[in-house]
Amino acid sequence: MTNKEKFQLVENYIIEHQNDYYRLAFSYVKNKENALDIIQDSIFKALNSIDRLEEERYIKTWFYRIVVNTAIDFIRKHGRMQAMDDDILHTFLPEQHDLEKDYDLYEAIDHLNEPYKTIIVLRFFEDLKIDEIAEIQHENSNTIKTRLYTALRKLRINMEEKVEL
Repeated sequence: MTNKEKFQLVENYIIEHQNDYYRLAFSYVKNKENALDIIQDSIFKALNSIDRLEEERYIKTWFYRIVVNTAIDFIRKHGRMQAMDDDILHTFLPEQHDLEKDYDLYEAIDHLNEPYKTIIVLRFFEDLKIDEIAEIQHENSNTIKTRLYTALRKLRINMEEKVEL
């Protein structure tokens, strides 16, 4: 496949899945403008490194990796972002049950260290499989499973502490 064909393939793929990638970026920074900046930077990085995409079947994990790494770099450069505005929060939460409990969950996820937060977001918000997450993170599937269980345990402990308060 030529670089021109790869370019067209990546362009079409990003357009088709733009909402997924925006949601992923937003889950890191909780801010529309910053999420859009992350997506823009990710697209730029992807198109500049198009020759690294070896096979079409890897496009999903390849671009997820770029977005996740760009979001993490953004956070490192700019520090933690502002809390999510209530109006925005309502658009991302299910319309059911206790919004305060959901907010506590999102806040607890936000305070996880990067490898744990990334795994939780990719697994439960982006509905990726363990093998896909392992490929994105350049890790063994067993390592991802261990980190996932550790992250869930940390979340449970954090949420139980909030309930006790």
